[in-house]
Amino acid sequence: MVHFNWTQLIPSVGHHYIHVATLILSVILLIILGLWARMALGTGQAAVTPAKTFGMKAMFEALVDFIVSIADMVIGEEGRKYVPMFASIFLFIFINNLLGLVPGMTPATDNINTTLALGIFVFVMYNYTGLREHGISYLKQFLGPLLLLAPLMVIIELISHFVRPMSLGLRLQGNMMGDHTVLGLFLNIAPYYGIPVIFYGLGLFVCFMQAFVFTMLSMIYVSMAISHDH
Repeated sequence: MVHFNWTQLIPSVGHHYIHVATLILSVILLIILGLWARMALGTGQAAVTPAKTFGMKAMFEALVDFIVSIADMVIGEEGRKYVPMFASIFLFIFINNLLGLVPGMTPATDNINTTLALGIFVFVMYNYTGLREHGISYLKQFLGPLLLLAPLMVIIELISHFVRPMSLGLRLQGNMMGDHTVLGLFLNIAPYYGIPVIFYGLGLFVCFMQAFVFTMLSMIYVSMAISHDH
């Protein structure tokens, strides 16, 4: 059953291009949000002075502090140089997830094309950081602790690494599709008397948690790639 989506009102957008239109919309929203945040942060001393009142600057400071604290916990202080990338991943997924809470909108993150692309990006990113950190020695991580087991470990490690983009993509896509399907069903069953607020609250929690889990896993993969304990 195909449900109505507001993006279908855009000329040349059919059922097969709904997620593309939603993805473009989310990117536009992120650009607007970024420009708004840039103006809110200001320049010079004002940019580094903590916000005194609740607003756009305070929200972005809270987001950065949140990502920094998680990066410190998972990677260590070295992870702080990757905070802009992790924050971008989190915001991109979270904004796309939130679009699914808008009646008549389908989030791009419940489409495997979008989530698999995100998984491939993380795959390329953590392998690049590993190679940049260790050079060609990074490949030793695929050999395992014993040289005798190296041929077997190479196969196991290669399978493990190449499965990661698919597992990241399927986990995000499956959870978001399931969340918005359940939300839609309960809204149809009990659309009145404030009951939908409960399910919107649960939907908001799932949107946040899925963005958080994806970002956390990305940090773990980077941590493993740049680790010197191998």
